[in-house]
Amino acid sequence: MAIDPEALLNWRFEDLEQAFTARETILYALGVGLGNPPDDRDQLPFVYEKGLKALPTMGVVLGYPGFWIKDPATGIDWRRVLHGEQGLELLAPLPAAGTVIGRTRVTGLIDKGKARGALMFSEREVIDKASGALLCRLSQTAVLRGDGGFGGPEGPVPPPHPIPERRPDLVCELPTVPQAALIYRLSGDDNPLHADPAIASAAGFPRPILHGLCTFGVVGHALLKCACGYRPECLKSMRLRFSAPVFPGETIRTEMWREEGVLSFRAKVLPRDVVVINNGRAEIAA
Repeated sequence: MAIDPEALLNWRFEDLEQAFTARETILYALGVGLGNPPDDRDQLPFVYEKGLKALPTMGVVLGYPGFWIKDPATGIDWRRVLHGEQGLELLAPLPAAGTVIGRTRVTGLIDKGKARGALMFSEREVIDKASGALLCRLSQTAVLRGDGGFGGPEGPVPPPHPIPERRPDLVCELPTVPQAALIYRLSGDDNPLHADPAIASAAGFPRPILHGLCTFGVVGHALLKCACGYRPECLKSMRLRFSAPVFPGETIRTEMWREEGVLSFRAKVLPRDVVVINNGRAEIAA
């Protein structure tokens, strides 16, 4: 079954109401590697209920509509979908507990051809139910590797953010644990690609891979640590491109470049020395 671009562009997402407590906020932070080491006083406020703070990147799991592309009516070959790009814009500090409304919509489709697949762009707004305030806005690009050739437009595709051709100003190495994907999926992303070896093998991977959004969270931690002094209110936005999968247990090395009001970044995994995040751009408040 081929994808129907008109159906996808008009896919109906119901407003999703999500209540979350300190427990979910702590679980998200543990899932992206906070609390290692457990006595780190800078990390403790994100994993301990006393004075608990929400990580800015937790916005990616709030108001999440679920793994909707697995619905047969989409026509998408969900086993061959990869997360291409992710953006996060923070309009207000995220609460450590509360109730939010998630509003999702598909914003565009690009046809790269039958052999190259397609790109699907979507956006989600996360709104505080009590106040009506917009907390954050998320943008996502999904690579539909098995769904090109449907006759859609070939562009335009936004250009990637350039990375400076000089040594990075800041470097941060953060390990992931072998069970990282199994922990992270408890925050709502239950795609079996990240847990089931048979599904991972069918998708062409030797074993389950780490969620792209978990890698996003690890890199967000690196930015928070090195450029924000662990002050969540300083991270205003971040956008990046996923360039290769991460396997749970690998160490992620984030390289950062300070420019005029912008932090450029990319990330590699050690010891493979493979770039897994590229063309990163973050806005950091003073």
